[in-house]
Amino acid sequence: MDKIYDSCCGLDVHQKLIVACFRHGGKKEIREFGTNNLQLNLLADWLIEGGCEMCAIESTGSYWKPVFNVFEERKLPIMVVNPYHMHNIPGHKTDVKDADWIGDLLMNGLLKPSFIPSKRQRELREMCMLRKSCTQERTRLINRLQKIMEGANIKLSGTITNVVGMSGRTFLGLLLQGIKIDESLYDKLLKEKKISKQLKASKKQIIEDLQGGFTSVQKAEVRIILQLIDAQTAAIDELTEEIKRTMTPEEHEVSKLLQTVYGIAEVAAQIIIAVIGIDMDKFQSPEKLAAWLGLCPADNTSAKKRKKNGSRQGNTLAKTTIITCAHSAILKKNSYFYARFVRIKGRRGSKKAYVAVAHSMIIAIYYIIKNRVPFQDLGANYLNTFDREKRIKSLLKGLIKLGWAGEIPSTMAIAN
Repeated sequence: MDKIYDSCCGLDVHQKLIVACFRHGGKKEIREFGTNNLQLNLLADWLIEGGCEMCAIESTGSYWKPVFNVFEERKLPIMVVNPYHMHNIPGHKTDVKDADWIGDLLMNGLLKPSFIPSKRQRELREMCMLRKSCTQERTRLINRLQKIMEGANIKLSGTITNVVGMSGRTFLGLLLQGIKIDESLYDKLLKEKKISKQLKASKKQIIEDLQGGFTSVQKAEVRIILQLIDAQTAAIDELTEEIKRTMTPEEHEVSKLLQTVYGIAEVAAQIIIAVIGIDMDKFQSPEKLAAWLGLCPADNTSAKKRKKNGSRQGNTLAKTTIITCAHSAILKKNSYFYARFVRIKGRRGSKKAYVAVAHSMIIAIYYIIKNRVPFQDLGANYLNTFDREKRIKSLLKGLIKLGWAGEIPSTMAIAN
């Protein structure tokens, strides 16, 4: 193997300890450092004085982040590498040997760096992840609230779509006060616009479903859960405003273009921008972007036989977001996404069909961001334009199996 770096360093990082193996001038030097800011700067000083050309570190949890932040600030080149790509020999694992192995792989150019965005984009991504966590926690609290209502014989969750919306809060407030809801009270609330006119159930059904009652313990639980839901809602709103302030004008422009894609709303567009950015040159092609996000099949071939395998591992935040958007995109009938979903669902199942639609969406997203153009739907008939004669032959074979004895065109000879 040809040597790529004459002076490089492999770093084995832990929560409180960093073992560094610095290779330079044909020599190998091992040192240990702490993980606080003072120790990290001492490590950077040592490597800069030695003329280090490149450092490599495993992406172990979040322990790599302090090292990367300091090295980025000190203009010291460093690459973050997937631990799966540099396993050491089993049974010979120590911190020193790990650092030595990383340095050896780095010196010979056998490490592939992971994509690490800029610090501002990393902060934007962290805010999007925190907002998603708050949203999930809010959903868990709403589910807990619905369980308590079921235990109190109150069927509000089956009557109102959003139990913590305006109408749901009004009904819950009255029930917590021990007030029974009848037709006169319902009409009064409707007249005062404290409940919506467009509830999915009838007035009679709603009144019947609200005839249960909370115990004193259940009332206390509901009040606490409502307070927690309000706190999570306020946190989500604050994070959304902070994300908007952090995004640049160009990113806001791209966000509006992404929202022209069926199924993508503002929150999803912000997550996509936070994860992949607005510079598509780093991904070379839309297929590379789809592979990086894990929206394509993993390779598993042996003896020239391709075995069944799931999709690749990718960025969880963006992958789940785009697949969720795919569920909404197929609701648009007579669209390319809907046609692709129906085409694949029949032979591969709905789950794989959703991932396939998400793959198509990320291809469209790539070109929208790269060319700064709005989304243009290809249409539901687009897939039928490929292999027209092959499709005709396939359909004719099906007709023949069903006993059809019509005349077959001479240009469409069907093999038995």
